[in-house]
Amino acid sequence: MKKFIAIAGNIGVGKSTLVEMLCARMHWEPFFEGVMDNPYLADFYKDMRAWAFHSQVFFLARRLRDLRRLRDFPGVAVQDRSVYEDAEIFAKNLYRRGYISERDWRTYWELYQVLTELLPPPDLVVYLSASVPTLLHRIALRGRDYEKNIAPDYLAQLNVLYDEWIADFKLCPVLIVPADRLDFVVNGEHLDLIAQKIQEKLRGVQLVLFD
Repeated sequence: MKKFIAIAGNIGVGKSTLVEMLCARMHWEPFFEGVMDNPYLADFYKDMRAWAFHSQVFFLARRLRDLRRLRDFPGVAVQDRSVYEDAEIFAKNLYRRGYISERDWRTYWELYQVLTELLPPPDLVVYLSASVPTLLHRIALRGRDYEKNIAPDYLAQLNVLYDEWIADFKLCPVLIVPADRLDFVVNGEHLDLIAQKIQEKLRGVQLVLFD
């Protein structure tokens, strides 16, 4: 079965962990987000206005490479964060806050539009939704130095954009996981439930999303 699943969600929500655990359990292939090798990321968190455009273009280029690999993969591939989030959430938020100039935004958005027109969408988006306190707690637990000064209002603004994006997203089915209440890291039953819902969605089963 050839399928492409994208795991979406805010910083610290547990995307990479879910990708890793799902793929280990289901024998699927993980495609992880290139965070640690982004040469601009540490500078970006120190000075967003100076480095926002550079960092977002890096992520977009990396996503293009990953999407090519995903398109050619013969089995079930699970991607840690989608190209849609790069543009519709993170780059758009930086532009709205004045960290990306109008000229740079037009260039970036045109590149993103061409990219999404050329490449096929996922078969399923799994959106991990979590409150800001949950995100801050999980960010603190993983202890990345460049994330320790992320402001709560920044995460809250990203959450608003995530909700807007998911509400309007029509390219493929979406499964919304309430990550405040489902802790798939410590509770195996929660992971079982998420895996079951994903399989049902991929089979086209009409189901009620989590209450």
